[in-house]
Amino acid sequence: MAGSAHAQTQTVDTSAATTVAAGAAAAQTAGKMAQDDGEIVVTTTAQKRFENIQNVPLAVQVVTPAQLEAQGVRNFQDLGKVAPSLTIRPAEHPVNSNVSLRGVGTFAFGIGVESSVAVTVDGVPLAFQARAFTDLPDVAQIEVLRGPQSTLYGKAASAGLIKIMTTQPTNDFHVKANLLATDDSEYGGSFSVTGPISETLGYVFSASYSNWDGNVKNLFNGKQVNGRETLNSRGKLRWKAAPDVTFTLSGNYLNGNTTVGRPFIRLDPNGYLRFQPGLKPAVVLPGVQVGPSNQTVSNNYDSRTKYWGWGTMLRTDVNIGKMNILGLTSYDRFRLDDYLDHDDTSAPGLFGTNTQIGAFKSRLFTQEIRLLSPGTDAFRYALGIYYANTAFKRPFLRGPAFSPADWYATSGSRQIAAFGQIDWEFVKNLTATVGGRAQNERVQYTFTDNRAKGSWNGHASDNATTYRLGLQYQATRDVMVFGSYATGYKGQTYDLTTGFNQLRANAGPIKPETSKDKEFGIRTQFFDRHMTFNVTYFDTNYKNLQAQTLEPLPDGTANFRLTNVGGLNTKGLEFESAVRVTRDLTISGAATYLDATYTSFPAAPCYPRQTLAAGCIPKGVTGYQVLTGTRAVQSPEWKASASIEYAPAITEKLNGVLQGSWQYQGSVYFAARDPEQFQPAYSIFNLSAGVRDHKRAWEATVFVSNLFDKQYYGSVVNSAGNFNIAPVSGSANVIATQAVLPRDFRRYAGVRFGLNY
Repeated sequence: MAGSAHAQTQTVDTSAATTVAAGAAAAQTAGKMAQDDGEIVVTTTAQKRFENIQNVPLAVQVVTPAQLEAQGVRNFQDLGKVAPSLTIRPAEHPVNSNVSLRGVGTFAFGIGVESSVAVTVDGVPLAFQARAFTDLPDVAQIEVLRGPQSTLYGKAASAGLIKIMTTQPTNDFHVKANLLATDDSEYGGSFSVTGPISETLGYVFSASYSNWDGNVKNLFNGKQVNGRETLNSRGKLRWKAAPDVTFTLSGNYLNGNTTVGRPFIRLDPNGYLRFQPGLKPAVVLPGVQVGPSNQTVSNNYDSRTKYWGWGTMLRTDVNIGKMNILGLTSYDRFRLDDYLDHDDTSAPGLFGTNTQIGAFKSRLFTQEIRLLSPGTDAFRYALGIYYANTAFKRPFLRGPAFSPADWYATSGSRQIAAFGQIDWEFVKNLTATVGGRAQNERVQYTFTDNRAKGSWNGHASDNATTYRLGLQYQATRDVMVFGSYATGYKGQTYDLTTGFNQLRANAGPIKPETSKDKEFGIRTQFFDRHMTFNVTYFDTNYKNLQAQTLEPLPDGTANFRLTNVGGLNTKGLEFESAVRVTRDLTISGAATYLDATYTSFPAAPCYPRQTLAAGCIPKGVTGYQVLTGTRAVQSPEWKASASIEYAPAITEKLNGVLQGSWQYQGSVYFAARDPEQFQPAYSIFNLSAGVRDHKRAWEATVFVSNLFDKQYYGSVVNSAGNFNIAPVSGSANVIATQAVLPRDFRRYAGVRFGLNY
C-alpha cells in the first residue's frame, strides 16, 4: 500500500499486546525474513493490538519515515501528500487549519470545539489539534484510520484518526541522525539515541531543530515570512521491573514560532480599504505586484505565532498468563500566542494598524487501562476504561479601527468511558467483530465580553454510545474480504467566539455530531506476497453536522455561528497497492475517489460578493445560501499518490538510490461555491538520487521538490470584506483574494544525509 513498508523497516507500535521489548524482537526477526524473500509486510495497531495490516478489517494506511522522506513530508500539515483520503488545509496559524478525512472535518475557530479527526501520539490523544502542526522528527510510524473510530478511540474520532508513534527504547545501542539543507534557506537536523543502561533499564532520547525563512517577502521591512522554526525533544526510560511487568516513562518538550504572510493573488486596483478615501491598493500595499504568482506582502505589523508545550506519559505493561494489562497515564500542556496584522496592509493612519492578538492555552490529563487477550486466539478481546479532563483558555483582542473585540473565554470537559471489542473466529477463517463504547461527558464554559460588559457561564452533560459490527472471511492465505457497520460521535460544545451574547447563551450547547458508516473491502497479496492490492468502499452519513450557519433567534434576528446544520453523506472508493518488482525496485501507489455532499444545509453564510443570481438569498444585512445537494468543501473528487524506489548495487558496499514520487489532487473549494476560493486540480513531482551503505548504515541524497515548478495554493481566503468600490459607508465590496502558499509553492532543491548505526 501507499504507506506500506518492507518488514525490515517496520517498527513496533506502543499499543502492542506484548511488551515493547518482545514486540521489537519479533519485528526484527520478521524483518530479516522479509529481506531474504522480498515479502511486503506491514503492521498496524488499529484495533489496539499488534497485527498484520492485511488481516485487519479496517480502512487503515501505514506511513513509514522512508515514505515521508521520499514525498518530502517533514511537517504534519503535509501528511495529505502521502494519504489520499486525508486533506489538510493550512491557515495563517495552526488553530485555523483544518484536517479532513473523506471530505469530513470541522471548520470552526472556537476553543473547546473538537475536530472530527482525532490525533494521538504514542496512544495518547492531543487535546488541541494545533499542537500537532509541527515537525515530524522522531516518527517510527504513522497510521491513518479512515472512517468513524469512536468505539475504540473516543468522541473526537467521528471521521477518523491519525496515530503518530515515536521511537521506542531498544535492547541494543542505536544512533540515528539526519541533516538537511535546501537552496531556499531551510536547514535542520535530528537525532535519536537508544539502548540499554542495564539488563532491566533502557532509554531513548531524541531531539530535532528546523528553520526555514519562508517563501514570502514583506516589502515593508524586507523580512522573509511564511516560515517556521521548531525545536522538539523527547526522552523515554523503560524499566523491566519483573519478567512480566514493564514501565515506560516518557517526556517531551516543544518550542517554536511561525511568521505569517498571505499574498494577494487578486485585488481590484480601484478598491478602497474599509471605505477610507485615498487608501487604494497602490497606497496600502506599496510595491506589491498582485497576481497568481505573487510572493510579496506589505504588512506594518509582524504577523506571527509563538508556541510551546510539554507533556509526560507513564505506560505500564503487565502480563498475566496470556493476557496483557496496559495502562496509559498522561499529562499535557500547550500554549500558542498569535499576533496578526488584521488589515493585512501597511496603510497609513488608524486603519492600517488593526491587529488581532490572543492566546490559546490547553491542559489535558488522561488515564486509560486496557485488558488485551492474545492476538492469535480464535476468541480475542480488547476491553478498557478511559478518563480525560481537558481545560482551555482564550484571551482575545482585536481593533482599534474596525471589527473591535475584547473578550476572555474558558472551556472545559470531563469524559468517562468504557469500551470493548470482541473478535471471534466462530467458523474456520470466518471472524465476527462486535465492539461498543459507552461514555459520559460534561462540558462547561465561561465568557466575558469586556466591551459589552457582559459575562456568561454554563454547563451541560451527555451520555452516548457507539458500536461497531463486522464480519471478515479469510478466503485464502493472501485474500481477505470484510464488511462492517460502525457509528461515530463527536461531543456537544459551545461556540465561544466573537459575538457571543445572551441569545447564544440561551441557545445552550451545540448538539453532538453523529455518523453511521458502512464499509466493504478486500485485502489481497500476490506473487509470494511481493504485491499487495487493497480496495475499500465506504458510505457514511453524518447527522447534526457541526458547522457555521445562519441561526434564527427568538427575537427575530439571526446570527452566523457554529451550530448543527443538518447532514452530510460521503462515499467512495480507496485503492492501495505496492509491488516489489525485484530486490532493488519497489513501486507503490494509492488513490481515493470521493463523493461528499451536504444532504441538509438549509442556511449557510453567503460568500463575499455573492449575488442573488449566484444563490445568495437576502435576509438582514448578510443573506444566506442553501447548500443542500452541494459538494462539501475540501473534498477533491480524486486524490492520488505514487512513488518508486530503485536501489541497485554499485559496489559490494554501496547501493545507488533513485526515488521518484507523484502527488495529484483534484479541484477543491475552500468555501462552498465561492469562485475566489477555488483551487484547480494539480500534480506535483519530486525526485531524489544518492548513495547508501548496503546495510543502510548511512545515506546521502540530493533531492528536488516540485520538479516542474507547479504553482498551487495550500488555502485561499476571500478578503473582499476589507475592500470597497467607493469610499462611502455601505458601498459594495470588490475582489480581494489572498493565498496561503505551501512549502513547495516553487521548486526547490536540497541535500539530505542520514546515519543509522
